[in-house]
Amino acid sequence: MTEREAADGTEEHTLTVDELAAATGLTVRNTRYYASLGLLPPPVRRGRVAFYGPSHLARLELVRALQDHGFTLSAIERYLANVAESATPAELSVQRAVLTAWRPSRREDVRAEELAERAGRPLSEDDVAWLVDVGALRRVGRDFQALPVLRLAVELLDVGMPVAGIRAADRAVRRHMGELADELQGILDDVLAGYDVAAMSRDEARELEQALGALRTLTLDSIVESFQHAAHQLATRSLTTSPLSDTAHG
Repeated sequence: MTEREAADGTEEHTLTVDELAAATGLTVRNTRYYASLGLLPPPVRRGRVAFYGPSHLARLELVRALQDHGFTLSAIERYLANVAESATPAELSVQRAVLTAWRPSRREDVRAEELAERAGRPLSEDDVAWLVDVGALRRVGRDFQALPVLRLAVELLDVGMPVAGIRAADRAVRRHMGELADELQGILDDVLAGYDVAAMSRDEARELEQALGALRTLTLDSIVESFQHAAHQLATRSLTTSPLSDTAHG
């Protein structure tokens, strides 16, 4: 949407830059910086005050989603260059929903003094190094970013799980997940094809976003359950064909 179209009254502009930043969880400084890069359309000015509307908010939320997805600022600029300025807030919300449908778990900021509580026990420097090595922790200056599974990683540490074993498991999963991700994205595209996104209201787009989030949860739970079922069957077959099973029945 251009500044002229906004001024013609097709969209209400009531948010100051402070309110826009607060609505998206960004600082005012970062919001202004993103605007200076051209990631947001020009605001509507009334006197010396700039006002922003739903399209600005939706674009800024999309910028945050792209950042969470691992996009650099230059990559975000290229992505948004292909998004029409006339895109409605609903269309932008759906784009964000598609991006975040399969996003990985978000890391949480953990201060150094909070690490023991989050991990469930005090951690030595060697413990921290192990957790960083397997990817459960990431150093950020004196502090850390932690995955939600930090305590599970500590349990693996406590039972002496070798890092090589975790890396091998990670490689095996990633080797097979690429094809599955492609198929799931195709299914998501088919689902979205049944909606007239351009005609959606903002509330309808939010409802679709929530539905995609539920689809994500259901799909991930199904993947885990299917893996557990397959692993259980494999373990059962291994036990029945193991020499130990012959000894146990002999």
